[in-house]
Amino acid sequence: MEAPPANLLEAGPMPRPAPTVPRFDTPRPASAPAAVIDEPDVRPIRSIRPWRRRILFRALRWGFIAAVWLTLAAALTVLWYARDIPRPESALDAVRRPSLTLEDRSGHIFATYGDLVGEPLHLKDFAPALPAALIAVEDRRFYHHFGIDPVGLIRAIWVNATAGRVVQGGSTITQQVAKTLFLTNARTTKRKVQEVLLTLWLERHFTKQEILEIYLNRVYLGSGAWGMDAAARMYFGVSARRVSLPEAAVLAGLPRAPSRFNPRVNPQAALSRGKEVLNAMADSGVITAEQALAAGARIEFPPSPNAPGYFADWVAEQSRTVLSPDTDAVLRTTLDNRDQTVAESRLAAMLDGPGAAANVGQGAVVILDAATGAVRAMVGGRNFRDSPYNRAVLARRQPGSSFKPFVWLTALEAGMTPDDTVLDAPIHIGTWSPSNFEHRYAGDITLEEALAQSVNTASVRLLIESGGAKAVAATAARLGIADRLPNDASLALGTGEVGLLELTAAYAPFFNGGNRITPFGLDRIPHPTEPAIPPREAAMMARMLGAVVNRGTGRAAGVPGRAVAGKTGTTQDYRDAWFIGAVKSTLIGVWLGNDDNQPMKGVLGGGLPARLFHDIALGID
Repeated sequence: MEAPPANLLEAGPMPRPAPTVPRFDTPRPASAPAAVIDEPDVRPIRSIRPWRRRILFRALRWGFIAAVWLTLAAALTVLWYARDIPRPESALDAVRRPSLTLEDRSGHIFATYGDLVGEPLHLKDFAPALPAALIAVEDRRFYHHFGIDPVGLIRAIWVNATAGRVVQGGSTITQQVAKTLFLTNARTTKRKVQEVLLTLWLERHFTKQEILEIYLNRVYLGSGAWGMDAAARMYFGVSARRVSLPEAAVLAGLPRAPSRFNPRVNPQAALSRGKEVLNAMADSGVITAEQALAAGARIEFPPSPNAPGYFADWVAEQSRTVLSPDTDAVLRTTLDNRDQTVAESRLAAMLDGPGAAANVGQGAVVILDAATGAVRAMVGGRNFRDSPYNRAVLARRQPGSSFKPFVWLTALEAGMTPDDTVLDAPIHIGTWSPSNFEHRYAGDITLEEALAQSVNTASVRLLIESGGAKAVAATAARLGIADRLPNDASLALGTGEVGLLELTAAYAPFFNGGNRITPFGLDRIPHPTEPAIPPREAAMMARMLGAVVNRGTGRAAGVPGRAVAGKTGTTQDYRDAWFIGAVKSTLIGVWLGNDDNQPMKGVLGGGLPARLFHDIALGID
C-alpha cells in the first residue's frame, strides 16, 4: 500500500465512499433498541358516512323551508292584524266627546260631562317635576329603548312573580301612547300586535320628546279629564305649568288606574300611590330620599266641591236643547251651593235619625224661586251614588192633602171667599164615604179653617160645588200640573199622581201675585212667567195657606219671626208624606216615603216633612 501524500491539498480530491444502504433483512443485535420510523398513513381518507350526510342535508333543507314558511306565516299574521289598524295620522286628531262644564250661580264648577281637556302644553311648559315623575314610575328607560323595552319587560315579569301579583307593568310610554290614541283596553292578541306595530310607527315618526308631550296631553286621568293640565285643574285647581312636586307625584300615579287612584273617589289610595311615585323618583335619582319623604308628607287634596248629581243630571238633560252636539260648553246654572248643601245635609239627618225609626227609606227636596222658577237646590234621594234615580223630578206619587189648594182655588174662582163656610159632616157618594182623619166633624166652618185643618169632607163638597173633578183638574193644569188626574171626586183628596218639582212649582202663583212659573236650571235661559190667577185670588190663597202653618196641620213648619205658608199632605196607610210651602219668596217642597211603596210608621205631612221644611228654611236664611 502506498503512503498517503504528504500534503493533502496537493493530492487532489479524495474519492467519496459509497453510501451504505441499510439492510432490513439483516438481524439487529438483541441489545440494540428498535428504531422509531415515521411512516405515512397509507390508508384511504374516509369523510362523513353517506347516510349521515344525507340526514344533515335533509335537516338543513327542511329547516330552511320551515324558516321560509314561518317567516311567511308571521308576515301574513301581521298583515291580518294590521288590516284594520287605525290610521295613525288621522288618530292623532281623533274626535273626542264634547265637554259640558256646569257652574253654580257664583261661577264655581260643580259638575263636568264628556271629555274634559285642558290647555295643550309643550313639554317645556309643564312643571319639570311632572314629566320626571311620569318617566320614573312608568318607563325609567324611556330614552334608551326603541319603543319596546325587553329589559323592562323582564324586570316586570320578575317583580310580579316575586310579589305573587301584578305590581309593575312592562309597557313603555310609547306603547301607552299607541293604546291611548288608537286602540282599546281589550286584552287580545290582535290588540297587542297592533299596539306593537303602532309603537314602532310612533318611534319612527316622532322624537322621544314629542311622544312624551303627546302622552302628557292625551292620557286619561279619571273623572272625564284627559291630559295632565285638565287633571291638574280638576284635582288641584292649578295649571300643569305650576303643579308642585307632591301634586306631580299624584298626577303621575293616575294613569295606571285612574278610577282607583282618583283623589275625589279614593283620597287614601291616591295618597299611597303618590308616595310610590316619589319613591320611584328617589330610586331613579331624580330626587333624594329626603325630598321624597318631605314631599309625601305634603300631599293633600283640596275639598271636593259639592257634587249635586240629581241637579246636575237634570240640567245636563235640559242643555241638549240649546247646545250644539259637537261643541264644548261652560254653562252657568241657577244652583245655589249653600242652599244645596243645606238641603242635602238636613235630608240626610232626617233620614238617618227620626226617619230611620219611622221606616222612612227615601226623601226628596226642591228649593226654587217663587217669582222666576229658578231652581236653587234639588235632592232626588238620600244618596246619588247608590241611586241616581231622581225622585224630585221623575217619581210620581199621590200628593194627598197637599193637592187641596187647587180645590180651594177653584172654589174662590167660583165666587167664594176664605170667610165663607162649608159643611164638615159625613158625606156619601155612591158606595164611597170619605171621612176625616180623626173621624170628627165640626159642622159649618170657614174655608180658611177647613184648609188649615185639612178637612176631607169639606174638600169633597167644595170640589162638587165648584164644578167637579174636571174643573179642579183644569185649575191644576193651568198652574203647571201636567200629569193626568182622575176624573172623580176622589181627586179632592189627592188621589192623582204628581211629581215633587211639578207640585212645588204649581204653588208659585199663590206667592208671586198669580203668575205661573216653569222650573229651570240654566241661568241665562229663563222661562217667562205668565198670569195664571188674578192677584186677588192669589192673596187669598196665601192667607189661607198661612193659616195652615199658624194654627193648622203645618205648625211644625213655622219659623219664628218669618212669614211661612204651606200645606201638608199624607196618603193612605202613610205611604207618602208631603209639605209644600214658602218662606219669603222661596218655595220649598219636601216628600218622604219608600221606593217600594211600603207604609211608614205613622208619618204625617205635618210631622217629619214639616219639621224638615223648618230645618231647611232656617239654614237658607
